[in-house]
Amino acid sequence: MTEDQVLDEFRAAEALLEGHFILSSGLRSPRYLQCARVLMDPRRAARLAEALAATLPAALRIEAVVSPAMGGVIAGHEMGRALGVPAMFVERPTGVFELRRGFALTPGTRVLMMEDVVTTGLSSREAMKAIAAAGGDVVAAAALVDRSNGAARFDVPFYSLIRLDVPSYAADALPPELAAIPAIKPGSRAAA
Repeated sequence: MTEDQVLDEFRAAEALLEGHFILSSGLRSPRYLQCARVLMDPRRAARLAEALAATLPAALRIEAVVSPAMGGVIAGHEMGRALGVPAMFVERPTGVFELRRGFALTPGTRVLMMEDVVTTGLSSREAMKAIAAAGGDVVAAAALVDRSNGAARFDVPFYSLIRLDVPSYAADALPPELAAIPAIKPGSRAAA
């Protein structure tokens, strides 16, 4: 799948938004990818996951996919399906990621940590720490979209279907054109 084809999937789902957005990291951005919208169509979600799975080296020998809840759940499930391995997720019932709901990893299980979008990589690193604490061996990280502008760093190889370089700013360092637009928080951590 080419970069244009991936972006066409997001546009067709009305998931590529323009405005002033507060990201889950607290940073601000003029563009936002609402992955929940692109993933709500199971056929589209499958196409994207299959395209990303096709880029992963067989040498990784992935045995399970684990994603951070909430945003990574569907992407992780579709990646598990594409790879033919179990898909699980970690969640934060007390503020720290952990496997729950009867999910378990046999010690040494080769895990792909899968996200929908990576911006700073913080949630991904926290999820990877929880996977390791549960006995998994994180052999790679992946995301449908890398919007980190090259800043996300992991101790394992990182794969993404598309790299979207969109500027992000601290709230007190906005360019005037962005500061003039009311900010909204569209993601999974938005106030209800």
